[in-house]
Amino acid sequence: MCGAELQTLPEGVQRVAAALQALGHPHAPRMLDSAARTAQQAADALGISVGQIAKSIIFRRKSDDVAVLVVTSGDRRVDEKKVDALVGKTGRADADFVKAKTGFTIGGVSPVAHATPPVTLIDRELFRFDEIWAAAGHPHGVFQLRPHDLEALTQAPVADVTQPPPEAA
Repeated sequence: MCGAELQTLPEGVQRVAAALQALGHPHAPRMLDSAARTAQQAADALGISVGQIAKSIIFRRKSDDVAVLVVTSGDRRVDEKKVDALVGKTGRADADFVKAKTGFTIGGVSPVAHATPPVTLIDRELFRFDEIWAAAGHPHGVFQLRPHDLEALTQAPVADVTQPPPEAA
């Protein structure tokens, strides 16, 4: 990618690209033809399983109004009680809070390059995969990485933060 192409990227993707480059990550963000606001949309666009999508969920910690980022496998649901046990009582974060704290809109929240550094937790379920993909600051932007890369890029702990998967019928 040359500099001219980078300038045509949305601002959030430019921020993520710069952060990834500064951290020595080998994969630049990639823009998809269609929006990938959900894990399923992203997985379909990339031709991978939904579990390989590292979805970013933002909560609002009640005690100090800090953003709590949980990066979880796309085929899992966050267990808020497990998150609360690790970081303190949280609540839902609305779109304005997410944008103000992260600098990204819902559907494009990257695990890196936040406007204000969040408290971050990484779902251990992501480690089932060799390769995962995360949002890159825009609903059309994604980047490739490995679960261990996510741990290194965010300096966040890996934890059990999801509900058990539904039983197979």
